[in-house]
Amino acid sequence: MWLLLSACWLMAGCCTYIDDDLSDCLPEEQTFTLEYELRLVTNITTELTTQLNTAADVQVANALRAHLKDIFTDFAHDVDLSFYDTENAQERLSHDQHVMNASEESYTIHLPMREYMHLAAANIKDNQVVELKGDDYCPTSQLADVPEGRETIDSHTTGLFTARYPMKVMEGVSQTFHVKLYMANCAEALVIDSRGHSYKDVKVFATGFSSQFHINDSTYTFAEKSPFVRATKVETGDNNLCFCSVNFPSSDEGGMRTVVEVDFDEEESDEVIWQFYVYVTNEDDSITESVLNIRKPNKAGQLSIICGHMGDNGEIVPKDQTVGASVTLNWNEGGHHEIDL
Repeated sequence: MWLLLSACWLMAGCCTYIDDDLSDCLPEEQTFTLEYELRLVTNITTELTTQLNTAADVQVANALRAHLKDIFTDFAHDVDLSFYDTENAQERLSHDQHVMNASEESYTIHLPMREYMHLAAANIKDNQVVELKGDDYCPTSQLADVPEGRETIDSHTTGLFTARYPMKVMEGVSQTFHVKLYMANCAEALVIDSRGHSYKDVKVFATGFSSQFHINDSTYTFAEKSPFVRATKVETGDNNLCFCSVNFPSSDEGGMRTVVEVDFDEEESDEVIWQFYVYVTNEDDSITESVLNIRKPNKAGQLSIICGHMGDNGEIVPKDQTVGASVTLNWNEGGHHEIDL
């Protein structure tokens, strides 16, 4: 997807007197072009084909793909464009916001000749659980989950894209800047075959993910205690249950991840990296807690699908034997952690 942003600047005239040297005061028009490309680097097709590969899985796969159509997308609804000083505190010198609602669009802006660090973010406007904050200055500009500090938060509702690009606008030179925007969030899905088990309710949460993304250095940071992301139930039209969470990526073993064009195939870690918490309310009103432990990171642009079935007591048994599971029958809410069920 290409977004063409054309910009020009007309140097302001200055007061002069007869016999003054006018060579530095003549108005000169400077024109440059910014080309934006949304780069959707994702494994969604591969993951759906690999994990949901039987005839019985077709409805679930189609429902999940439809649910994620606004997440894994190369469509920019809105763009936020900031241009920063490259010295001192690196304060913002110019700021533009546009609603595109299209795959291609062009705008005209006015900027003086100089060096800038340019930061861009797309699809923030309709994502009520993420905000752009600290963006008056380049080093502090970040996307952050809101409300900050809550133990339970909602899933993201849009696919977020960002870019950083150093640029030098020069006089009298035809320039074109090509800016690539990469996806900053990811998704996890849990598919459960209920196998006829009778239950009253099922709630799913995912945890182990970043809560902030720093745009200037393209890194994620993690709270001391990762929030629980409330997974959304996906209506499948059959007996399979499907829950999906959208959030910032998990950490790797070093606790920090940098956005790059990635190969999503990564070796399993010795450590648990992220988890699903599943709460099944049985017919007798008892609650069974199942904790599924995943040892592979989930990266920006990645969909991870975990499949399993429900046991006689409401426990979730994962299909993948590399996914660890622990079960607590008659779980008492607030016993060892507090989740807003």
